Amino acid sequence: MTDSTLTVDCTPAQRVLDTYEQLLACSTRMLGLVRRQDWEALIGEETDYLSVVSGLAELEQDIVLSKPQQDRKADLLERILEQDMEIRQGLMARRDELSRLLDVSRRRRDLGRSYGRVEASERHDKGRS
Repeated sequence: MTDSTLTVDCTPAQRVLDTYEQLLACSTRMLGLVRRQDWEALIGEETDYLSVVSGLAELEQDIVLSKPQQDRKADLLERILEQDMEIRQGLMARRDELSRLLDVSRRRRDLGRSYGRVEASERHDKGRS
């Protein structure tokens, strides 16, 4: 996200809209990463997204948008929020998948410990005979 992506019109209101455009672009990339299940790249993209969001709060202070600008901002926000919902659903599915994998791993570990004790006990008992 560089300032070179900003349009020539550098009014404060336009900078706000340009920043929402950046958020939408970042959100679109994040959604693509979720769909491809590229979780590591998603983390990096999320860092960029949060950086843009944190700068947005400062940019929006005391900015008055015209009606067309308000409409554009609303459209961008709606699209960002729709993508955010799909991103969250993908992340929840991933969380559930990881939870299942952890459960399987725990069960295997517990079974290994249990059978390891049985085998050790059997070896110990055979050694006494």
